[in-house]
Amino acid sequence: MEINSLFDLNTLRSAPKLSRKQIKTLLEELEVKINDADWITIGIMANSDNDAISTLNSISKKYVSVKFRDLESLHARGSVFLKGNQKTGNVFIRSENGLGEGILLTCQYDHESKESSTFGPLPLDFFK
Repeated sequence: MEINSLFDLNTLRSAPKLSRKQIKTLLEELEVKINDADWITIGIMANSDNDAISTLNSISKKYVSVKFRDLESLHARGSVFLKGNQKTGNVFIRSENGLGEGILLTCQYDHESKESSTFGPLPLDFFK
């Protein structure tokens, strides 16, 4: 399947391998959506808690307004799902088998007239 826009990812269970050109194109599209959002939530499906936390840190490093608390207290065994909420700074992690791998990013809005949109799965190294 050819990946030319964020919506091309919606049917995937796990993040595809992307070329540098695809990453650049998708990142430009995603940044417009992030800048329009009031806040984001991030879901990370990974093979370990360390991979998930490292991925979350790469997002915080790229976007200084996206910060989370108490990352050092997060631990889970095996495959994990991590969820971070930019608005509250809270992060949760749980062991979960059978997931794919990747980042799910949801743009959220304060006003109910705007509907949230989820993009991904993006590769774990997408923001590095």
